[in-house]
Amino acid sequence: MSGCESEFLPAGPSAGRWPLPLSNGEREMSSNKEQRSAVFVILFALITILILYSSNSASEVFHYGSLRGRSRRPINLRKWSITDGYVPVLGNKTLPSRCHQCVIVTSSSHLLGTKLGPEIERAECTIRMNDAPTTGYSADVGNKTTFRVVAHSSVFRVLRRPQEFVNRTPETVFIFWGPPNKMQKPQGSLVRVIQRAGLVFPNMEAYTVSPGRMRQFDDLFRGETGKDREKSHSWLSTGWFTMVIAVELCDHVHVYGMVPPDYCSQRPRLQRMPYHYYEPKGPDECVTYIQNEHSRKGNHHRFITEKRVFSSWAQLYGITFSHPSWT
Repeated sequence: MSGCESEFLPAGPSAGRWPLPLSNGEREMSSNKEQRSAVFVILFALITILILYSSNSASEVFHYGSLRGRSRRPINLRKWSITDGYVPVLGNKTLPSRCHQCVIVTSSSHLLGTKLGPEIERAECTIRMNDAPTTGYSADVGNKTTFRVVAHSSVFRVLRRPQEFVNRTPETVFIFWGPPNKMQKPQGSLVRVIQRAGLVFPNMEAYTVSPGRMRQFDDLFRGETGKDREKSHSWLSTGWFTMVIAVELCDHVHVYGMVPPDYCSQRPRLQRMPYHYYEPKGPDECVTYIQNEHSRKGNHHRFITEKRVFSSWAQLYGITFSHPSWT
């Protein structure tokens, strides 16, 4: 009986009755259904392959690591309008400019043990980033801070430690950057938080990057890399903002502690360097760079691509790098 089961419909509700055989018309209808199902499966497979191919093509378009897709040279950064780009948090001040010689002190652990503090202190203008402290590290990174560029994500970490960042170097000019929806969101505006801090500390001079200038930063990245920041799921780093601001404000820029773009591909695998000099147990520098550079899910910084851009700017804008040195 088992050899004939395929010729019958399933048993009906009446127990003990054999199912009736299929008629020719019913066999034809069943065959048509099977054909339609097969066609549907094939179409579904083709659509899936097409989607995967499109996804792979998109990842190729936004492949990072080279600047071969970059467009023409953008306008001279030194011709950008300081007045339009930086809005005073309180009052009608204008961002002070310019400095002949600036140094950027990165947050890299490469600065530990260098004893660069006295050299950095002698610089005309010194630029630091986010909540990188100097207390306890001044022998290597100095203490003088002319400008501090702070990301929206670091605002609270900076303002919660006024003795370190506001009162310790009262001459510091703060430049806060962030997307407009982060800086001026209806619930808990960061600009308002910074304004309140300015009222508590009257000597604190602070500016925010204007929405128009934020778009210029994005346009600059697209012009230099040929890649759209948003479509490629990336965020510009504080290092990107700091470098551009330094070029705007300074005739010559010397960067301490920033590794060159090919550093992580040449570094011995067993060597470990903390990402921040003040977080010895924090993530490894190269692991952070490589994961951010190649990640396609979520928003990440493209540190290595940014460094390739900085390398291309070195001669154009008079930028030098040390500890480590760039060739």
